[in-house]
Amino acid sequence: MRSEQDRRSRTFDSLSGFTYLERAGLGRKLPSPRLRWWLLPTDAASGSSLTSGSPALVLRPHRGWQPIDLPELWRYRELLWILAARDVKLRYRQTALGVLWVVIQPFSTMVVFSFFFGHLAGIPSDGIPYPVFTYCALLPWQLFATSILQAGNSLVGSQHLITKVYFPRLIIPVSSMVSCVLDFAISLVVLLALMLYYGIRPGAAILALPFFLLLALASALSVGLWLSALNVKYRDARYTIPFLTQFWMFVTPVAYPSSLIPERWRWLYGLNPMTGVVEGFRWSLLCRAQAPGPMVLVSAVTVAALLIGGLFYFRRMERSFADVV
Repeated sequence: MRSEQDRRSRTFDSLSGFTYLERAGLGRKLPSPRLRWWLLPTDAASGSSLTSGSPALVLRPHRGWQPIDLPELWRYRELLWILAARDVKLRYRQTALGVLWVVIQPFSTMVVFSFFFGHLAGIPSDGIPYPVFTYCALLPWQLFATSILQAGNSLVGSQHLITKVYFPRLIIPVSSMVSCVLDFAISLVVLLALMLYYGIRPGAAILALPFFLLLALASALSVGLWLSALNVKYRDARYTIPFLTQFWMFVTPVAYPSSLIPERWRWLYGLNPMTGVVEGFRWSLLCRAQAPGPMVLVSAVTVAALLIGGLFYFRRMERSFADVV
């Protein structure tokens, strides 16, 4: 039979869900190093004095602005992959076409843009066949739009986990974006086949493609963190995401080249983080002679500012997720 020192009391905490108050074993690892702890001479669960004289370990959330605990995220990396695999299975479960939906959406959009903007409106494509020109931009854009949609609704969709057990909440929006990367990889194969059909072969600039892919993911994560945290408190934020992505696409050079923007205003146009991403994809894949240059630099600085602000805001709002979700 367990002694009094081995017994555990259970309490509910607004940040961590159900956690344990340890009466003994103070040397064992804390569930999370970012939770503050106090040693009390009384039983925190019942308020009575401990007959054994051993202190109680009480877990409480941090207050104020706190940085992201990267070592803690690394310890929960297995949970991230489990949630990501769950999202992939749920997306394609009981679908007739399966992963073909990943290709159908950008390909059909490319056909519509090619007919209306390329054929009827005569929008230039910098000497590149318009279907390839548009499809190359639709790939990072589709990754960005799908990622912020998945991340923005991820916390509300995982409320059964948030209210029952503790883990870093940042794992939920990040894991929801992993399935979008898989969709991107499938669509990239179609782009390479399309480039081969039009006789376009990438050059040495393709080595920069991972950087622009990372920039696209950072852009999606920075916006997704803001939207997911806001969506927990204000549920009408979920209705703004489709409108936001639709408006954002037309201020991004997806159906038109950034060369249509006057030279003196292009640095301002680069404040849109997806501008540098789209132009970077076209430069690295389609052998464009001129690199995006300062436009990418401005976009990267904008993404960094949005991401840092989103991480701090997400961390500050994290302690109330279990109470309001």
